[in-house]
Formats: sequence, structure tokens, C-alpha cells
Amino acid sequence: MKCRLIYILMLWLCLAVPKSRAQTTALHPQRPAINLNEALKDIFPIQPDGVDLQQVADNLAQLQQNPLNLNTASRDELVSLFLLSERQRESLLRYRETYGSLLSLYELQAIPEFDPPTIRRLLPFVLVADPLNKLPTPTDHYFLLRFEQVLEQQKGFSEAVPDKNGNLPNRYTGNAQQWFIRYRYSRPNAFSFGFTAEKDPGERISWIPARRQYGPDYVSFHVQIRNQGKLKNLIAGDYQLQLGQSLICSAGFVMGKNSETILTIRRPTLGARAYTSLTESGFFRGLATTYALTPVIDLTVFGARNRRSANLAASPAGESVITSFITSGLNRTESELADRYSVTEINLGAHILFQLSKHFQLGATGLKTIFDHPVQKRALTYNQFEFSGTQNLVLGCHGTYSRQNWNAFGEFARSSGSATYSGGIGLIGGVMASLSRKTDVGIVFRHYDRNFHSFYANGFSENSRTINETGVYLGAKYSLYRRLKIGGYLDFFRFPWWRYLVDGTSGGVDYLTQATYTPNRKTTFSVIVHREHKQKNLPGSKTTPRELVGTRTNQLVVQAEYTRNRFSFRSRVQGSRFRYVGLPPSQGISFAQDASWQHKRWQLSGRLALFNTDDYDSRLYTYEQDVLTAFSFPAYFYNGIRHYLLAQYTVNRHMDVWFRWARTGLTNQPTVGSDLDQIPHPHKTEIKVQMRWRF
Repeated sequence: MKCRLIYILMLWLCLAVPKSRAQTTALHPQRPAINLNEALKDIFPIQPDGVDLQQVADNLAQLQQNPLNLNTASRDELVSLFLLSERQRESLLRYRETYGSLLSLYELQAIPEFDPPTIRRLLPFVLVADPLNKLPTPTDHYFLLRFEQVLEQQKGFSEAVPDKNGNLPNRYTGNAQQWFIRYRYSRPNAFSFGFTAEKDPGERISWIPARRQYGPDYVSFHVQIRNQGKLKNLIAGDYQLQLGQSLICSAGFVMGKNSETILTIRRPTLGARAYTSLTESGFFRGLATTYALTPVIDLTVFGARNRRSANLAASPAGESVITSFITSGLNRTESELADRYSVTEINLGAHILFQLSKHFQLGATGLKTIFDHPVQKRALTYNQFEFSGTQNLVLGCHGTYSRQNWNAFGEFARSSGSATYSGGIGLIGGVMASLSRKTDVGIVFRHYDRNFHSFYANGFSENSRTINETGVYLGAKYSLYRRLKIGGYLDFFRFPWWRYLVDGTSGGVDYLTQATYTPNRKTTFSVIVHREHKQKNLPGSKTTPRELVGTRTNQLVVQAEYTRNRFSFRSRVQGSRFRYVGLPPSQGISFAQDASWQHKRWQLSGRLALFNTDDYDSRLYTYEQDVLTAFSFPAYFYNGIRHYLLAQYTVNRHMDVWFRWARTGLTNQPTVGSDLDQIPHPHKTEIKVQMRWRF
């Protein structure tokens, strides 16, 4: 032990891990803060499809505030970081088996395959327990308050003037302010308690029990206890489940296709997790518990009763049926309030996990969903194989096998119900491998029947839902040498049945290439090329079915980053081109310059962006800096200027405050927005103020 401590001290003194001026002890560096929006920019340099960005941002924040203990983390928990290759994960696990628990984060430098860039990416999200003093892991205890508003008056907040018939036009029922509060008290792997409340712009804060509203429009809460003997997990309140490859239950950090071409294709089995996101759908409200039946068998049972917003209509038989579910979470107008929480949904399920060895695990899942009204979507061709009825049962099994630097994974599931079209299957299987220290590859095959119905699934796919798709994904990363890395993916997919705005079977191919050059720790250059070929209905087609034609989407991103002392700069040029085959293309380009400055208690950042696009089809998405736990990913379209300023000030060790001001000005349009969100001026100004108090 003495020799090992001396070795760690030598690593600390000699190697290139950056040292914080606020180190608490010689062996335990202070975990550095990370700009979560910068991390999101790196993950999603282009617009992702089918990804809940709010949940990704929330889970990144949770991971930073509740870091993973590297001395006890399981293989699946290490996978959930999406930062370590197969070779690096296996190397860490072998190191723990050989030498025991890590004594310090500095010891990461002694693990084979761990290089300084990997360690720097890990530090904000991990810790090691202190085996000498047996100190407990720290608690995360804070209160967050946020206010935001659009300064210009939008149509929905204007005065309602009766028309000539005396009818009042539609308007929002609440004011233009948005409020958000969150309280959380937790200790990693021990306990968590918290609640979240939000009022969106246009919503009212009311106490109307008949409408199931008790103050703010959205309130979420949870109580969680973990690792109490054989009771591994108990959650009451709002939660999600991450099981298998997300064909039945999915939660948290699901990122789909992005610039990380390998590490995100496999989903880890993490069980029940507390839900704290502002997304007002896709979670369970009830009770979930995991119990260790034996050292290698865990049983999870869960139940939930949710009120869901939906459109109800009268069927030909005169009964009320659900024609569609509403997931926006917006309840601003009288019609939206009439649909709020109009349906009761009950979910009952179980999951059993067998850890057959340290390399091999198997699991089985069952989930039954019951609605108090039958689902009957509109009688349109693309809805023919959608779920209908009041009950749905999904059963499935999943497994993973890891050996050295290889990882194979898969899941099979089948849905069944009382509907005419039921009994579809979902299937996914893949392999990830580190072929060498320089090369990582991955392949995923998936097939989801057009009548596979799984309401809480989020399997790897091109679609935003896990249904009506077959595809093969190939991804690779290669380090030409230490400073130059290239990566990319190629995804072939086919949709065997009609989809919205696609009258017929269709298919396509999606591919991305990325190159990153880092001449030194202060400078990074990157180029991303993304192309996608799909089929859609030809605009203006009068035939039945509508004429189906190919579309081509091309995106190019060129980016340079430079950091010096307290300053950092990022320059970005982004172009897009979209066209229907046989029609003129729609094109767009944007230039953005970011700058950040940090000194003592102050952090300042800002952007100036110029954009020019032909129309909405060639819109450009670019991440912006935002306050903690929030994200901003606006679409730039038409011609204009976008700029913002974000300031953060640390008042003391307990309190941080943020202020954000952003403005979009259009040069070729008289208004901004549409419908009730329309502003009768060519500009839109947003302000946001946030305070966090850490106990």
C-alpha cells in the first residue's frame, strides 16, 4: 500500500493531468466543472432526429451532480457514461480486479489505455471513494429557481377583441412568464428526494382540483432509497426504467445517431431511475422496486397510474375514443386545457436480470398497459397498423456478452393486444469492438414490425418511434495518430409501411463523416459532413396516393476552437442544402462566433451569428450556451442576426446566479413566429434569470 501511494504521488507530480488550484487534498483533486452545453455541442454538432434534448441535458446535469463511483461501478454503469471504449472499460475492470479499489482519481493515469484526453473528459462525472478514511460520498443538495420571458408581445397574449359576430378570438389563458423550480437532496447509490414544478408561458397557476391542477401546471416528485441490504432500489413517485436495448422501457441518456459513432449504439441496463426532467410525458408515476433474490438474480417489479393528455372524439358507436396523445406539455388555451389529463393509463410490469458471469447477463421484461378509453386513431392509411383498443402487452428478453475488447448485445420483444392488427415483433442486435488502440467499430441490425406496439420504447432507429423500420448501421472511429481522429457511420434503413407524409413503402441511407485535429490542448479543428437520402410525398401532388420522390439533405460544419488563459473562442461555419429530386434546392448558410471569459467568480460567454436560408427546409440548428440544466437549440431560417450574452456569478460557496439575454432579428420578414406565438415585429428578445442555492 505504501509503495502504491508513493507511485500515485509521483504520477500526480509528473503527468499531464491538469491540477486545480482548489484541491482538497494531495491525492484527491477537486472535480472540475464542465459546461454542459459545450458537451452537448460536441455530442450533437448537427440536428439530431428522435432525441429528447431536454432529457439528455437533464441527465448530463444529474450525472455531473451525482458522479459515478469508479470503485463500485458495474459494466453497464460504465457504458452509461458514453465516454469509454470497450478496450478502456475492460482495462479499468481488469485493473480493479488486480489491484483493488482506486485510491485517487490521479491513479487513472496508471490504467493501461487511459490517455490524458480521456481522463479529462471523465473527471467531471466520476469520483473514487476514499478507502483510507472511509468517508461517505458527498451529497448533492440544492434549490433551483428560474424565470424566463419573451419581451415582445406575442399574439396569444394580446387583447381579445370580439369580431363582428361578438365571438372572442382564441388567446392564452395565462401570462407570458415562465417559472421553474427544482429541489433535490441526494447521495449517489444511497438516496434521493426531490420535486420539480414548472409553468410554461401562457399557462395559469391555479388551484382547481376538478381539473387536477394544484398550483403550477406541471409538478413532478420522487423519493428513492438504494442499496439497503437485498433491497437494491425503491422509488416512489416519478421514474423511468432503462432495460435491455430500450425495446420495452427506455430512460435517460439515449442519444441516437450523432457524432459519437460507436459508444452510444448500445444501451445499458440500469433499472429504475428517478425522473426529474421538464419533459411532461414518457415517465411512470407510481412505485418501482428492485430486490436481489440471489447474488446473481435481481427482480424488479413496478406499477404506475398516469393521467395523460389526449384528444377524445365520439366513435360511430357513440363512445369516447382516443384519437391521439398530446406530449407537448403545453396547456395554454381552453381547448388545450380541455384535453389536459383526460385519459387514465395504468402500467404493470416486471423485469428479472441474471448476471450469469462477469461477462454474460440475460434479462426478461414484461409490461402491460391499460387505458380507460379505447385508442382509435383516424382512419388514414398510414394509421392502419397503429395500436387500437384498451390493452397492450409487451414481452421480451435481452442479453449482453463481453469478452476482452468485444461486446455483443441484443433484445427481442413481441407486443400483443385486442386489436385486429397486433402481434408485431421488435428485434435488435449488435456488436461493438476495439480492434486495436486506434480502431473502434460497431454494427447494429434492427427490425421493428409495422404492428409492433411499445409505448415506452426508444430503440436505436431512424424513426422517432420504435415501429415500422428495418435497418443496418455501421460505425467506425480511427486515430491516424494522437492528434488526428476520424470517424463516421453508414446507416441503411427501410420503412415497410406508409408513414406521415410518405404514401408508400420507402427507404433511404444516412451517412456522416467527421475529422478532428488537435495540434495541442488549446486548439481544435473539426469538419463534419452529413448526407441523408429519403423519400417523401411530392409537394402539391394531386394523385392518390401522392407521388413519392427522393429527397437529399446535405450538411457541412467547419469549426475551430481556441483556448488561452481565461479566454476561449469558437468559430463555426455551417451550410445546408435540401431538395426534392426534380425540384430546385433550398440552401442555407450561417456564420457564428462564440467567445467565453472566466475569472474568479465570473463566467461570461456570448455569440454573434449571421444566417441566410431560402426557407424552413434549409434551416440550420446550432447549440447555444445556456443556464445550468437548460438547453437552447434554435433553428436559424430566413435572413437575420442572432446574438446572446450569458453571465454567471458565484456569490459564495452556496449561491450561483445566471442571466441570459438573446435576440433574433430578421431582415427579410415583417414578423417572427406563427399562429398565437407570432410577434408583429421582425425581432424576438428573450431573457432568462436563474438562481441556485447549494445547502
